[in-house]
Amino acid sequence: MEFDLKKLLRTNILNLVPYSSARDEYKGEASVFLDANENSYGSPLSRNYNRYPDPMQQAVKAKLSLIKGVPIPNIFLGNGSDEAIDILFRAFCRPGIDNVILLPPTYGMYEVSANINDIQTKKVLLTPEYQIDMEGVAEAIDEYTKIIFVCSPNNPTANSINRSDIETLIANFSGLIVVDEAYINYSRQKTFIQELTEYGNLVVLQTLSKAWGLAGIRMGMAFASEEIIEVFNKVKPPYNINEASQQLALEALNNVDQVNDWIRELILQREQVISKLIELPFVLNIVPSDANFILVKMVDPLGVYRYLVNNGIITRDRSKVQLCEGCIRITIGTPEENVLLINTLMAYLKS
Repeated sequence: MEFDLKKLLRTNILNLVPYSSARDEYKGEASVFLDANENSYGSPLSRNYNRYPDPMQQAVKAKLSLIKGVPIPNIFLGNGSDEAIDILFRAFCRPGIDNVILLPPTYGMYEVSANINDIQTKKVLLTPEYQIDMEGVAEAIDEYTKIIFVCSPNNPTANSINRSDIETLIANFSGLIVVDEAYINYSRQKTFIQELTEYGNLVVLQTLSKAWGLAGIRMGMAFASEEIIEVFNKVKPPYNINEASQQLALEALNNVDQVNDWIRELILQREQVISKLIELPFVLNIVPSDANFILVKMVDPLGVYRYLVNNGIITRDRSKVQLCEGCIRITIGTPEENVLLINTLMAYLKS
């Protein structure tokens, strides 16, 4: 199906003249900066942060480009993936007119961001196997549908969505397909960023918060065509990623081997935790996981959740979420944390 970005964009965004920061207005090297009304004396810290950061985060993007195999012009960096999600609504969806399709149970920020921006959400429940109801999605699409959000591996269910179904959506929808791959590092399924050159309406979200262990610096990534990334850069605040976060990200991105070691260890721990949990008589089912967490169906999920809380272990009660009834979401911890979890659940069994 033909994709026309100009038809999809809100008119005010199409005609928007973005803010031009002081650092956007010159090219090359300089030694004296008297353009941005900064404090020329420095910062009251061991490291100076008195200068505004690179508005386009070129150094970080250059490293990510090498790691991900994606050209720099196809990369957007946001203050968490939440910023990229919010920009999608603000750039492409007209408040009170347009709608987006969500596939619950899924990541809650899609709906929250839609509500903040006054955008209608059409919800098409996943199947009982936590896959896309393709007929339901086809029926939900109308002339005002701008975006379909697909979380894969999905949160809170932890499974990957069938790749062929996502490809079918991308090929047959004239709006944007946003594939949220926050947990892709743990998945057996390959990333969709390899398909960017093939699909002009594809946006892939990833993050440094999960496998990279950088949740505290809040850095999300969006990968898309150059023209879509240009829209992101047009709409974002001029200095949306602070200098401290950029420097920490650069340092972390030098340690790919460490991250890969952690991923392998976590997957091993995940399988060990699953094997122990499934032996407990009150555990009814565990959804096959492609993430760093598992969704566990239990006889008394609220009782188990409260017992864990009382013993200093925090999990996520998902028992009231549609299609996740009776379930708790458990993040895979360190070996020591996982042993403590299992021992505490065995103690609950005897209580």
